[in-house]
Amino acid sequence: MANEFIDLRSDTVTKPSAAMRQAMASAEVGDDVFGEDPTVLKLEERVASLLGKEKALFVPSGVMSNQLSIKAQTDPGDEILCEQDAHIFNYETAAPSLISSVQVRTIPGVRGVIRAEQLGAAIRPHVYYMPRSRLICLENTHNRAGGTIYPLEEMRKISDFARAHGMGMHLDGARLWNAWMASGIHPKEYAQYFDSVSVCFSKGLGAPIGSAIVASSSIIERAHKWRKVFGGGMRQAGIIAAGALYALGNNVERLKQDHDKARVFAEEVSRLPKFNIDLDAVQTNIVIINIERTGKVPDDIIAVLKEKGVLVTLGSYTSIRAVMHLDVSMEQVKRAAAIFKSTFS
Repeated sequence: MANEFIDLRSDTVTKPSAAMRQAMASAEVGDDVFGEDPTVLKLEERVASLLGKEKALFVPSGVMSNQLSIKAQTDPGDEILCEQDAHIFNYETAAPSLISSVQVRTIPGVRGVIRAEQLGAAIRPHVYYMPRSRLICLENTHNRAGGTIYPLEEMRKISDFARAHGMGMHLDGARLWNAWMASGIHPKEYAQYFDSVSVCFSKGLGAPIGSAIVASSSIIERAHKWRKVFGGGMRQAGIIAAGALYALGNNVERLKQDHDKARVFAEEVSRLPKFNIDLDAVQTNIVIINIERTGKVPDDIIAVLKEKGVLVTLGSYTSIRAVMHLDVSMEQVKRAAAIFKSTFS
């Protein structure tokens, strides 16, 4: 995309810095399918330790990390539970049904959060003609809710419920790093309530490729096999693992800057009568802007903003989404807000 655009489409649009590229270029490598890539092994050990789990598995994408986690913990005909706006349900191309042959049951949440007391009516009775309620999937931060942070105490209650009913727990933690920096709660504290956690390096942390699953050795063993089946076995993958390692070492703390940008942008745009922003939901780096008062559909608003030099994406049928990241400056964010004002006042 041309340099004149202020690109707020996603935190996935970031480019590796010169220092990250140097780390990648000089990475020690081996054949990861044989378990011989030292940089991949270093990354996996670091992530597993950071989240307090036995093992980690490096994979190409966040979708693969979520789907491997589901595949490793379910059988065909099972049912998984998630919030109705969850990424796993909305943005992974029906992968649970295609890959794991499981059914997805959704539960309405508030700002992406479901409560433990909602689960009793959602799980299935133990009768042979119903699917087995097998896995509860939560998301932190919650993308479609606007980067909201899942309350730790509610996670604990849901985990207690799952254990009492023989169910597993998976966390889609693609932006768990953002939750850490915004809440001050260490990823290990979140991860303790889950059997598996997926984390991403190519969003706010700015690496070009890669996610990881952390879990018990037995879950990772199953996921490792299915990674090969999915076509995710990589050879000299240390080149990209080095980017993820650099990101973990250098780009976590700076996520707070993205959160500051989101707050400034949201407060400025929320002053426009034609837009509505739930400022209490602006907790990290994502801003969801309701456009119903404009009388237009999201695609129309997106097109107008693109003409003015600002790139945003669809949020929902009635909203657009702006995401702050390391490749957009505070000055650009303020300029983008000014373009909103001059265009839609």
